Amino acid sequence: MPVTSAGLLLYRELRELRGLEVFIAHMGGPFWARKQAGAWSIPKGEFTDEEPLAAARREFAEEIGVPAPDADVIDLGAFRYSSGKTVRVFAAPAPDFEVDEVRSNTFEIEWPPRSGRRREFPEVDEARWTPVFEARELLTAGQRPALDALLAAFDGSLG
Repeated sequence: MPVTSAGLLLYRELRELRGLEVFIAHMGGPFWARKQAGAWSIPKGEFTDEEPLAAARREFAEEIGVPAPDADVIDLGAFRYSSGKTVRVFAAPAPDFEVDEVRSNTFEIEWPPRSGRRREFPEVDEARWTPVFEARELLTAGQRPALDALLAAFDGSLG
């Protein structure tokens, strides 16, 4: 059965640049530590027996450490990765949302590889507001179409 995730993409308008900023997260762990391009993600995670929007809100809180702002959402649709995984992305306006410190849940892996030692790492080690044109380079390839869907929701007039 294919893996399904749900994510919440916060956005706010940049009046001075006539564009949008989106709130994205840098993936944690040693593999992503020195990478920027393609190493950022929409806060998201897997779900099975829950409504996609509820899963997106839950995952946002788990990865960022604070609840997502209570706002009306736009369903941007489902986006399929080359791996076959699908992510359903919701967007929400959050003009005043700020986070002082990311407090992500963690995962455990053997590190260094073949060392026999297990270490814990945060799923997300940083999150920030980023202009859409920058986010396109930073996000994983499979999530970039969500930016296009967000811009299309604004008739392409921003970003």
